[in-house]
Amino acid sequence: QVQLVESGGGLVQPGGSLRLSCAASGSIFDFNPMGWYRQAPGKQRELVVSISRGVSTRYADSVRGRFTVSRDNAKKTVYLQMNSLKPEDTAVYYCNAVTGMRDYWGQGTQVTVSS
Repeated sequence: QVQLVESGGGLVQPGGSLRLSCAASGSIFDFNPMGWYRQAPGKQRELVVSISRGVSTRYADSVRGRFTVSRDNAKKTVYLQMNSLKPEDTAVYYCNAVTGMRDYWGQGTQVTVSS
């Protein structure tokens, strides 16, 4: 079965950096990352960055200039590099991808930026 697994979250001080990974495993016919999302306690899920046609990206205003998405097709992995982190970035981060014409979501990884 297809599975997406996020990793790389943790505790970081304001101004620090983290790199999140989202790796796909299982029977994969194609791998089309669609974006990264995040959700903080008591808040709605927010789109962080969308990915169109596997290459084009659109960032939320709150992260533009600080976050960068990339991918490694051989490893079927998509990354989110997060720099200049702020306390407002604290949330559970999820990746989303399409394979076999179906949507898949990872389990999420916690990012905590201390105040």
